[in-house]
Amino acid sequence: MATTIGGTGHSNARLTWVVILIALSVLLNYVDRGAIGVAAPLMKDELQLSATGFGVAVSAFFWVYAPACLLVGWLCDRFCVYRVFAFGVALWAVSTALTGFVGGLASLILLRLFLGLGESIAFPGSSKIFAAEIPAERRGIANASVSAALAFGPAVGVLCGGAILGEWGWRAVFWIFGAGTLLWLIPWQAVSAPLRAQSIAAPPTERVPLPRLLGNATLWRMGVVHFLCNYGFYFLLAWLPLYLVKTEGYSIAEMTALTTLSFTVQGIVALAAGWLSDRMVARGAAEGELRRKLMIVGQLSTGAAIAGIGASDNIYALAAWLALAGIGTGLIATNLFAIGQIFAGPRAAGSWIGAQNALGNVSGIVGPIVTGLIVDYLGGYGWAFASAAALSALGAILWWRFVPDIRPVDL
Repeated sequence: MATTIGGTGHSNARLTWVVILIALSVLLNYVDRGAIGVAAPLMKDELQLSATGFGVAVSAFFWVYAPACLLVGWLCDRFCVYRVFAFGVALWAVSTALTGFVGGLASLILLRLFLGLGESIAFPGSSKIFAAEIPAERRGIANASVSAALAFGPAVGVLCGGAILGEWGWRAVFWIFGAGTLLWLIPWQAVSAPLRAQSIAAPPTERVPLPRLLGNATLWRMGVVHFLCNYGFYFLLAWLPLYLVKTEGYSIAEMTALTTLSFTVQGIVALAAGWLSDRMVARGAAEGELRRKLMIVGQLSTGAAIAGIGASDNIYALAAWLALAGIGTGLIATNLFAIGQIFAGPRAAGSWIGAQNALGNVSGIVGPIVTGLIVDYLGGYGWAFASAAALSALGAILWWRFVPDIRPVDL
């Protein structure tokens, strides 16, 4: 009989491929999501966008993405998550490809809205599958695979996007990235076919009503700290390429190398932290408190790194601070969703992570516009870096004192 993982009896090999494909989808998610940042140095000038206008375009993704996470999480707990996942990927792939045809701010915003709707499947969907299928002693590495993909996605996006940008222009960045994501659907349909017949949706008697879930104070606390986790990461993802090229005077090749360094470190740290935390849990460590400590270290590292990047006056110091940012965001990404999965348990993981991610991604709505206004009206990036660093440090304090004991909540 095949070795099994989790509680549904699916073969270990098949679920391993599911995890690999989910990780690959998250990599593509961040390649496509971050394409606007890579294209910004040329796109912003051709479309005649101000810093505020560019910030609004970046923010538009989150106008739909944040609330859609709540709906998509609910769908994942009630319908076949494997089918919902495939639909979301198809929608965001097409939206990415069509962005290569935009002619102005209005069409750019419209396609960013559809991109946000499609990409909202990634974390509620993966969390639903992981909570239902993956045991606690392997939860770290499953989430770490997603976290590493979250890091390598921007790295791949910047590396490949920078090359495409220099050779064929910014429009080709979106065409090629969108087409690549569509190809992901082929292996997903093949691997998930047997799993679609055995739904892991919670039966009606075990479903947690959404109003009851939203009335849980722990969920709202997780939404607050999720907001603070995201703010610094999104700040670097959206604005760093533009800052390095237009303000600091680095070439596109230098910008590509520097940002790729940070995201590569993030991916390596995510995998190492997931592997190490699984070993410690298997040996008897309290999973919740272990992950809390890793989150505190991650937030402090990210805050210090953002402040350092803003103050750097040479490429070597900048590279060191970017590496530290990769360490911090790697620790955060590995543990943030794993903690939500602990709180929610298998029957409500989709809805919980959907709601938590919706609250946390309000930072994606607010942050880019705030940064754009700071740059346009305060004359530079200084206060933008300072505010992002301060919010990251605040996140460390709240993980220490504000988030309750990390264990399954009574729903």
